[in-house]
Amino acid sequence: MANAASGMAVHDDCKLKFLELKTKRTHRFIVFKIEEKQKQVIVEKLGEPTESYEDFTKCLPADECRYAVYDFDFLTAENVPKSRIFFIAWSPDTSRIRSKMIYASSKDRFKRELDGIQVELQATDPTEMGLDVFKSRAN
Repeated sequence: MANAASGMAVHDDCKLKFLELKTKRTHRFIVFKIEEKQKQVIVEKLGEPTESYEDFTKCLPADECRYAVYDFDFLTAENVPKSRIFFIAWSPDTSRIRSKMIYASSKDRFKRELDGIQVELQATDPTEMGLDVFKSRAN
């Protein structure tokens, strides 16, 4: 099922791995990449449950767009442990214009395929998705 706007299909593995993250918590994060030649979104990297936020940010290329999902654990003001599933549209200023356009036009449809996203972030540099941003958006 290709997206009418950009023609990008979503590989079944994307939905499967997201479901694992959401229900079984077998992954801390997932980085998705658009494979332009195959015209589809694929899983590029899976983060182990033990991996940190820093491990996650290192997986995002400095000059290429990506989609990512991050399972963010935090404590509420009442000291109750909770988690939120963040969807990050990573689009650095240094990435190619064509790439930015493809990612932007495919984002909404791709996000709809991942049922259970709670917070969305758009980031063009690491400061826009720092831990402080996650904490402020999680509550």
